[in-house]
Amino acid sequence: MNIVNNNTDIRSNQPLDAYWMPFTANRQFKQSPRMLVSAKGMHYRSDDGRSILDGTAGLWCCNAGHGYEEITNAVARQLSELDYAPSFQMGHPIAFDFAERLKSVAPEGFNHVFFTGSGSESVDTALKMALAYHRARGDASRTRLIGRERGYHGVGFGGISVGGIVNNRRHFGSLLTGVDHLPHTHAPEHNSFSKGQPEWGAHLADDLERIVALHGAETIAAVIVEPVAGSTGVLIPPKGYLERLRTICDRHGILLIFDEVITGFGRLGAPFASDFFGVKPDLFTTAKGLTNGVIPMGAVFAQDAIYEAFMGGPAETIELFHGYTYSGHPVACAAGLATLDIYEKHKLLTRGSEISNAWEDRIHTLKSAKHVKDIRTVGVIAGIELNSREDAPGKRAYEVFVKCFEAGLLIRVTGDIIALSPPLIVEEGMIDEMVETLGQVLSETA
Repeated sequence: MNIVNNNTDIRSNQPLDAYWMPFTANRQFKQSPRMLVSAKGMHYRSDDGRSILDGTAGLWCCNAGHGYEEITNAVARQLSELDYAPSFQMGHPIAFDFAERLKSVAPEGFNHVFFTGSGSESVDTALKMALAYHRARGDASRTRLIGRERGYHGVGFGGISVGGIVNNRRHFGSLLTGVDHLPHTHAPEHNSFSKGQPEWGAHLADDLERIVALHGAETIAAVIVEPVAGSTGVLIPPKGYLERLRTICDRHGILLIFDEVITGFGRLGAPFASDFFGVKPDLFTTAKGLTNGVIPMGAVFAQDAIYEAFMGGPAETIELFHGYTYSGHPVACAAGLATLDIYEKHKLLTRGSEISNAWEDRIHTLKSAKHVKDIRTVGVIAGIELNSREDAPGKRAYEVFVKCFEAGLLIRVTGDIIALSPPLIVEEGMIDEMVETLGQVLSETA
């Protein structure tokens, strides 16, 4: 793999106050900042020159690892040739090229791609597509959207409305009206230390029938779920759960949307979660691994029937009154095409299936580690749930996060759950290093 070598080591003394950081305790961070200054392969380098093993693929996005010359060169070429072009009533070739390439790796029947700028934009786009689809078919009463407790669908108003993480919702008013939520599938009393899909819980999908009976099927446009709920702590769908959701949606004419911003592009050992689980949604959202995290970009994939429903009016009519300034940005498309080349060259869209057993076996050796309450694994994802401190939920996992960084490992935590999702180039020795570091840090944490 041709990876850029950029070992710039600097101790940063720059002012920090101007940058209002996202999802961060700004005052706490700026008192003791953790700075990353370069990256290649499986490692970051900190501003004090330490090598940091990437246990999270950046933020679930650098599926191929870091520092590829192919992506760098593709971006540079595109910037020199066409840095920006509008996509409203105009086009540029690379956006069409990228859509065609994406179609070739998508599940069968998803032959249409709508470009966005992020996962949040992809979710709001998919929700609007669902509403507009029903209206286009003369079914305008279908305006209700169904999400799921503990779901994460980005930070747009649509996404936080159908999402089910309380801290993402409580500060922002009444959100969208006409939204309901399915129960989450987290049931450690039945499914603790699960490897792959847990046995118990398929019946939780049947709550959709209750929601249909309450509101009327004729009012419901779509159900949106993450096939694997990542940001809330790695909640894996029980066997048969997604199949039952699909069946109920079909029975009542409701669209099913998969949020594949995390699971897309090889994370489970198949190109997409719909491939892995064998369940096709009507729409699915992507971002993150779409460009290997290099340039912000998202995409919504639509089944042919969804797209065709918009194409029945006069040819001069704009079929979907929606889009973004940066939809199909030429530089993002260049990064995406180079990323697909890397995925293909190194077979990364399926490599997870080759290493998932080793990943699972080694991660579950932490079952006996101090504080560990539960472990969940699927593909190349792991959730390690810790016992919370009394009256201090989240504090233990945050300390583990900081100590792991100091010990040379980047992890992610949500509440008292550690989430791991390394780049798909990870080797077994690196998995061993992650497990050893985590075990040591847990043993030293109160």
